[in-house]
Amino acid sequence: MKILVASHTYIVNLNSEKLRALSKLAPDIEVIVVVPKRWKPGGVQKKIIEAQYYEEDSFRIVPITNFSQNHQGLLTFGTDLIQLIRKFNPDIIQVEQGSRGLAYAEMITLNNLLGIKAKNIFFTWWNLPYQLNLLASLLEKYNLKYSHGIISGNQDGAEILRQRGYQGLIKVMPQLGVDDTLFKPNLQPELKQQLGVTDKDFIIGFVGRFVQEKGILTLLKSLISIKDKPWKFLLLGRGELKSEIISQAKENNIQDRIILVESVPHHEVCNYINLMNTLVLPSETTYKFKTLTSVGWKEQFGHVIIEAMSCQVPVIGSNSGEIPHVIGDAGLVFPEGDVKALANCLLQLIEKPEFAQNIGLMGYTKVIAQYTNKALAKQQLEFYQEVISNG
Repeated sequence: MKILVASHTYIVNLNSEKLRALSKLAPDIEVIVVVPKRWKPGGVQKKIIEAQYYEEDSFRIVPITNFSQNHQGLLTFGTDLIQLIRKFNPDIIQVEQGSRGLAYAEMITLNNLLGIKAKNIFFTWWNLPYQLNLLASLLEKYNLKYSHGIISGNQDGAEILRQRGYQGLIKVMPQLGVDDTLFKPNLQPELKQQLGVTDKDFIIGFVGRFVQEKGILTLLKSLISIKDKPWKFLLLGRGELKSEIISQAKENNIQDRIILVESVPHHEVCNYINLMNTLVLPSETTYKFKTLTSVGWKEQFGHVIIEAMSCQVPVIGSNSGEIPHVIGDAGLVFPEGDVKALANCLLQLIEKPEFAQNIGLMGYTKVIAQYTNKALAKQQLEFYQEVISNG
């Protein structure tokens, strides 16, 4: 099976581990990952990333000339894509830029014009209802019409596509897996000492952006409500609410229990997670964000949850978006924004060490079965086989 996957996501080589694992599942599998030659991620990364060609056995990353260097919906590729598709002659073309991606429409058109007869698949994260203007609506209809299958990163996204009239095959699975060789149980005595953590401290962790929609202030209020318990709050990240967090901590005389660490390289995040007695993702749905075609945000997956599970760290999450589906019965879920309910979840883990340990083991078992790069690669291959056999 020849598989061509296109997305700006894989311009970061580390993000390609699932696809690299996919190429190794059978001798006849070849995977080419098409990435833009130049991409500006935005956010904390100000510089433009220059993609590099990479080859390993039957796996290749191929940079292709691109138009638009920082907007995934407007991303399209240059004429060098034509030669690549014609020469590779893929069985599967998967574009991971959403239902309204111009790059996906471009791939569909080239597939038809060149007579390749590959199966067209796209990946989407979007999980809130939306309305489209005429041009965007026509683009989405074109993409849906010629799709042989869809991979949605969450249950809500799959349901929305059904509501928009898509009747074909849909697979729900995340875009990226967890690296279980990196995110695994691993004591961190030196880091523990460096951060002033003792064995008596119950470390409650948060990893992510310090912004309203991530629910970090709800978590802080919950901690304040149980400040008679021996917890410390480890925050890993950065964001606009940093000063607010520090201010509230001082007002409530808990500033000495806050451990705030600026963002660290992804390969070091596992070290901090392994210090935690629980990781909390208290995301909250919001409708304050607006784009040309959509309004609002709710948690699309919560990748840090599976990273913590992979370290056997018990997880607590709100019921925003995909979080309750990811956690299932392998952690604790509370209604988003509910300070009292979150405090109750924290108390359960603080006061019942055996229960907390069991939750951690359940999370680990679930991740190994469903969310490692190899597990996701197998799921993706099975979906491709289903799409091909579906005619």
